[in-house]
Amino acid sequence: MATKTKPALAGGDAHKTIETALFAGKDTVETVMKAGVDAAQKSLEHAVQLAKNNVEKASTAFFKGYDELSVYSKGNVEAVVKAGSIYARGMEDLSKTVMAITQAQLEASVAAAKAVLGCTSLRQMVDLQTDLARSHFDKVMADGSKLSEISLKVANEALEPIQARVNVAVEKFTKPAA
Repeated sequence: MATKTKPALAGGDAHKTIETALFAGKDTVETVMKAGVDAAQKSLEHAVQLAKNNVEKASTAFFKGYDELSVYSKGNVEAVVKAGSIYARGMEDLSKTVMAITQAQLEASVAAAKAVLGCTSLRQMVDLQTDLARSHFDKVMADGSKLSEISLKVANEALEPIQARVNVAVEKFTKPAA
């Protein structure tokens, strides 16, 4: 009786073939996993670097903007101080002019009173009053014109530094961002 025996080589070969395929599959999976992990690591490092660069750019832009704003604000303060100084000097000149006008009017009033007291007739007093009124009116008009000119000059000179800053602001904020 012949018994059937399994060929030993055939089963062993199949087992070796499966084992080889499993090891090859395992190596392939490990290689793919390693490549995936490496790619993910590189992507993460790249993303971190991009985020870092963007934060640096944003902070640089912020501080640059802050520095520009600081310089711009300093210029504004300097312009206001300069305008205030010009205004103060102008008001001093205007006050001196008003005091001079007031003193001249007082002296004119004393002279007019003496002249009125020196009149010997009613006609002489009426003529004197008419002349005094005319000269007083002319003086008031001239003094008013002088005060207006000084005031206008002070206002224009005091506004020059402010106007210069306004021009800078208009130029800066209407210029398209680069």
